[in-house]
Amino acid sequence: MTVEFAGARSGQGPLTWGQRAIWRLTEWLPPGDPYFNMPWALPVHGKPDLPTVLAALARLLGRHESLRTNWIAGSDVIGHQGAEQCGMVQRVAGHGWLTVGLVDAAGARPRALAGEIAAELAGKGFDYADELPVRCAVVMDGGRPRAVAFAFTHMAVDGRALDVIAGEWPRLLSGEPLPPAVPQPLDLAAEEGSPEGAARGERALRYWRAALDRMPRPLFAAPQGAPEESRFVKLGMESAALGAAVTRLAAGWGVSTGSVLLGAYAVLLSRLTGRGTVAMQLVVGNRHDPRLAPMVAALVQDGIFVLDVARGSSLAEVVRAAHQGVLASYRHARYDPAAQRALIEETGPPPTAYFNDVRVAGGWPNLPSQPPASLGRIFPVGAWPEVDADVFLSVGPATHTCRLDLLADTALLPREAIEAMLREVETLLVNEENT
Repeated sequence: MTVEFAGARSGQGPLTWGQRAIWRLTEWLPPGDPYFNMPWALPVHGKPDLPTVLAALARLLGRHESLRTNWIAGSDVIGHQGAEQCGMVQRVAGHGWLTVGLVDAAGARPRALAGEIAAELAGKGFDYADELPVRCAVVMDGGRPRAVAFAFTHMAVDGRALDVIAGEWPRLLSGEPLPPAVPQPLDLAAEEGSPEGAARGERALRYWRAALDRMPRPLFAAPQGAPEESRFVKLGMESAALGAAVTRLAAGWGVSTGSVLLGAYAVLLSRLTGRGTVAMQLVVGNRHDPRLAPMVAALVQDGIFVLDVARGSSLAEVVRAAHQGVLASYRHARYDPAAQRALIEETGPPPTAYFNDVRVAGGWPNLPSQPPASLGRIFPVGAWPEVDADVFLSVGPATHTCRLDLLADTALLPREAIEAMLREVETLLVNEENT
C-alpha cells in the first residue's frame, strides 16, 4: 500500500557538509552497494490500528525534510564524481507517496521479525536521484500492527537521527503535537555557506592542520602478509564483563566510558605499530549544538585525534589525556569537506585508524547486576573488498553488553590478529579494573 505525505515546503539547495562527507564515503563502493544503508525497527505499543500507524508514518516524513530528499547531479544522474565537481544538489519534495509493505507475523515475535525485515530492506542500494531515502514495512499480528521495519540511506540519517525518530515515534502514533523540527538540512546548508559558517570551518581546519603536523607518518608499516579474498574483515565481540569493568574505571578516573575504550585502543595501536604517538580519525555526531540535537539528518563528520602514549605512563594517565583530546576533536569536526581534502593534499594523508562510538547514553544501563567473569564471545560480522581504513574500532549501541566491532585490512592484521586485538581490549581493561 502507499501512504501520502506532505511537508511544509519543497525546494533544493547545496548539500550540507555532513551529506557531502557521507557521499564521499560512498565513492569507495560499487554503484548500488548497500554498505551505508541503515536498518531500524520500532515497536507499536498499545492498540493503534493500521490507519493510525500509516498516519504516523506520513507525519514523520512530513516533519523531517531529509526523509523526502533526493540527491541530484547536474545531469540528473549521480555518477562517481565528487559532489562539488558534478554540481550535486539536495532536492526536497513537498509531497509524495511512500510504499509500505504489510507482513503477517505468523507466530513470530513481531519486533524480532521487524528487525529481520529491516535488514532485508537495507540489503539493496538506494537510487539517490529517484527513490525516497526510506523504505518501510509494518508487521501485523492478530490483525493489529505490532512493529515497523525501516531502511534508511545514510545520506538522510545518522545514528543519532535514528534515536531522534525513536523518541518521536510514540508521540507520532498518539497524534500529540511536536515542537518544530528546525533547522532542516536546507537551512543548515545555507548556514554553512554563510560567512559565519566559513569561519567555523576555517577554525576546524586550523586544528586539523596542527594535528596532521603532529601525527606519525606512516602509523602502519607497509602491508606484509597476503590478504584474504575479501581483504577487509570485521569481527564483533560482546562482553558484559568488559562493560562492567569500563563502567567502574570511568567512574574512578572521572572520564566517560568512551574515553576509557578510546584510551585502551590507543595503547594497543601503540603496541601494534611501535609508535609512541598514535593518530586516528573519530566519527563525530556533531550534535553538541542544542539546535542540531533534534535534527533528522546526516551530521556526522570525521574528527582528528592525536595522542602521545608515553612509555611508563599508567593506563589511567593515558585515558585522562585521551578524554581531553577527544573533547577538543569533537569541537573541531564541522568543516567543508572539499577544503579538508585540499588541506590533506597539501600536508599528506590523514590517519587510517578510526574509532566510532555510536551509543547515545554513553553507558550500558541494562548490564546484568552480576556480570559473568567469563570472556565475551567473538563472532564474524562481514567482509569487504575495499574500505577506506586500515583499522576501525566501533562501540555498538547495545545497552546490556559492551559490543565492539573491529574491522581491519587483513594484509596488516590477519583474521586471527583481529580476534586477538579484540580480546586484548577486554583483558587490558578487565585486568586493570581488578588490580
